[in-house]
Order: sequence, then C-alpha cells, then structure tokens
Amino acid sequence: MEQTVEQKLQALWDLQTIHTKIDKIRQVRGELPIEVADLEDEVAGLETRMEKIRSELDDLEDAIVNRKNMIKEAQTAIRKYESQLNEVKNNREYDAITKEIEIQGLEIQVCEKKIREHEFEIKNKTEVYEKTEGDLEERKKDLSVKKEELDTITSETQKDEDTLLARAEDAASKIEERLLIAYNRLRNNAKNGLAVVTIDRDSCSGCHNQIPPQRQLDIRQRKKIIVCEHCGRILVDEAFVENTVEA
Repeated sequence: MEQTVEQKLQALWDLQTIHTKIDKIRQVRGELPIEVADLEDEVAGLETRMEKIRSELDDLEDAIVNRKNMIKEAQTAIRKYESQLNEVKNNREYDAITKEIEIQGLEIQVCEKKIREHEFEIKNKTEVYEKTEGDLEERKKDLSVKKEELDTITSETQKDEDTLLARAEDAASKIEERLLIAYNRLRNNAKNGLAVVTIDRDSCSGCHNQIPPQRQLDIRQRKKIIVCEHCGRILVDEAFVENTVEA
C-alpha cells in the first residue's frame, strides 16, 4: 500500500530517533576506539623498527666476523711472504714480495678501521634498540589500559547497541529506497548525524536558521516532504517529538 506523506515522515523520524540513540551510545566510547587503533599502529611500528635494527645489528656483527677473518688471512699471507724473503734471488723478487707484504698490511689496517666503525655503529644502534624497546613496553601498557577501558564500555553498551541496530534495520525497511538513500546521504554528511530534524523556536533544529511562518505551516500540514533551505535536512513539526517511538 502506498504510504501517505505523514507515514513517510513518521518512518523517517523513527529511524532518525533510533540512529540518534545509537550515536549517543557510541559517543560514550568517545575517542577510545581511535586511541586504541592508533596505539596498535604505534606498537606495530615500534616492533617493525626493532626487527629492522636487530637485522642491522646482525649484519654488522657478521661484517666484523668477516673482517676479522680477512685480517687472519692477511696475517697468514704476510708470514708466508716474509718466509719467502729468505729465498729471493734478486732485487726484483725482493721488491715484489715486500710490495705484497705492504698490501696485506694495508688490508689489515682497512679491516681494523672497518671493525672500529662497525663497533661504533653497533653501540649507537644498540642504544636506539634499547630506547625503542622501552618505548614499546610503555605503548603496550597504554594499549592494554585503553583496550580494557574500551572493552568495559563496550560490554556495558553492546547489547543495547545490537538491539537498536536491529530496530534501525527494521525501521529502514519501511522507507522507500529513494528516501532512504537521501536520508543516508544527509546523515553521513552531517557532523551530528541528524538527517531529520524538528522545528525549534521557529528555526531548523539542525542548523538553527530561521524558518519562514508559511513554510512552518506547510511542514505542520504534512502534505509534502520539506527540507531546510539552508542545510538540506528533512523537516518535521514539533508534534513528532511527542509521538516518538521508544527504542
């Protein structure tokens, strides 16, 4: 059966009333869901950072081991070349061997320098790792507290919210698709979630702009769906508040 305009307005007002109650429940949670999500992101970021530093420390330690092995190989080569000095037959061979000894000596110096640099990096990165570890523990504690707060509030209100969501779904099913799309668009665009509002002191209770007397009369007659000229919200008269369906 085709709904009258008054029935359509009543259905829209009932849905708005239910949604407003859902919004109030969610407002009780305040910024907690966002704070929990932010802390979870921060914890994940710190854990990733620690993994990266740990990997870098492992690479530096491997590099030091490699440099120490290179030093051992160079020292072995030097001993070999020094023993060959006793067997040289001419200056050319002597110069070639002493050149090799010099090259291996320089290789040792380079490796020792690199080891010092790596050890300095390890010291700095270890300090950063330990600070990050401390920050992570603090953030985990904060997250635990916030999650507990959120769980407490959610457990207290979840049943009511689930009931209201079911009623909202039922109320929405009684509204024609065109109007429901317009309602949802208005509700999503409004900061306070109000798509349907009443006349309050000759003004739109959504944006508080004045409503002309003739337009107020048209709204009270409930012959057509009228929206606020300023904010676009659907307007209903004050009597709808008195007849609000309890949810």
